[in-house]
Amino acid sequence: MTQKLGRHGIPVRTARNAALAALAADLPSPILADVTGMHRHTALRWVAYARRDWTEYLAARAEEQGRDGHE
Repeated sequence: MTQKLGRHGIPVRTARNAALAALAADLPSPILADVTGMHRHTALRWVAYARRDWTEYLAARAEEQGRDGHE
């Protein structure tokens, strides 16, 4: 199925990762592990990734773009 979708330009891995990130943002890691069948440590990593605070990164990017004259 992945190959068929790929031939039509549908990025399966990107969609899969986006779906996992959305689930990880809403579910505790034990539930995510049960629902998806992934290992509990993998589920913990996904939950940590989905809930990461990007405030510092965004501030640094805004500052960098301000110096470079980009919007």
